[in-house]
Amino acid sequence: MSTRRLGAFLALVAALLLALTACVKTDEGGDNKIYDDPSADPGFSLPENPRVIGLGWSDGAIALELGVKPIAIYDWMAFADATKGVGEWDAPAFGADEPTLISAQSQGEFNYQQLEELKPDLILNVRAKADQKVTDRLAQIAPVVTAPEGSGDFAVNWKTQTELIGKALGKGDAAEKLIGETESTSNRLKSENPDFAGKTFVNAVKFGTAYGAYLAGDARFDVFAALGFTQNPPVEKLESSGFFASVPVERVADLNAQVALLSTISLPVADLQGDQRLNSLAVVRDGRAVTIPETDPANKGLSAGTPVSLKFSLEQIVPKLAAAVSKL
Repeated sequence: MSTRRLGAFLALVAALLLALTACVKTDEGGDNKIYDDPSADPGFSLPENPRVIGLGWSDGAIALELGVKPIAIYDWMAFADATKGVGEWDAPAFGADEPTLISAQSQGEFNYQQLEELKPDLILNVRAKADQKVTDRLAQIAPVVTAPEGSGDFAVNWKTQTELIGKALGKGDAAEKLIGETESTSNRLKSENPDFAGKTFVNAVKFGTAYGAYLAGDARFDVFAALGFTQNPPVEKLESSGFFASVPVERVADLNAQVALLSTISLPVADLQGDQRLNSLAVVRDGRAVTIPETDPANKGLSAGTPVSLKFSLEQIVPKLAAAVSKL
């Protein structure tokens, strides 16, 4: 082989290796790998009935919706044993099986010994905090699927999350079908409510003594943007933490959109309903704000942000938004 041809061949090999390692890397402490696209590794495979742990927010629920029952779920939303760590819309899919529920009280700090004893074939940690030390430690236990590089903490949109988990489980086609079914519901509701188009909207919460609004990239805003609503412009100027913007009390007027969806975080809904600052806003005074308790299943479905949960929530919330829009 000539020097020129040898050089070209080596350059091609190097390019292929670079493309592969962009999506796959081996952890320093073991033989398992960390993936943000498992389909990029031709050697990646799972047994027929894989033992899967869902650690990221709703990762286990999405696996379940794709037909793979996780053996353990990190119960971020404290659904608890009553619905097996997932929402009421997903729980029946477990049948008689009982997953191990990992307490949400630790806020993302894992009991690695517990995870090792579960002997997983795959760990899903997609919609999660970007912490390389945690990821490397998990990869000592089993292959780990993470968010795409550069993603903010918990800021993976619901479609990307579903696609990644689908690829990891060898169910890419099922993932696309699941996403399509949710989009079909959204498109139908959009066509039934043409008056939503172009209306300014906020999905806001009260927590502590301040407020916050969900941003583009988070399902709690994105599903309403898909219906035709647009973000209230002042909210876009607030400091962002990836998927959420804090709203200080002196900026509460930024929530005065044409239509609002309001809830709370760790507060009773009475604290929202009796809030004088919010009640001074025209969107609230004029009855164009839809208020839902934090514990309402429709609100929990939005927070879960899975294909099935979003369909569940949209069917319940959209009629209320339609009533609010009719008051403009």
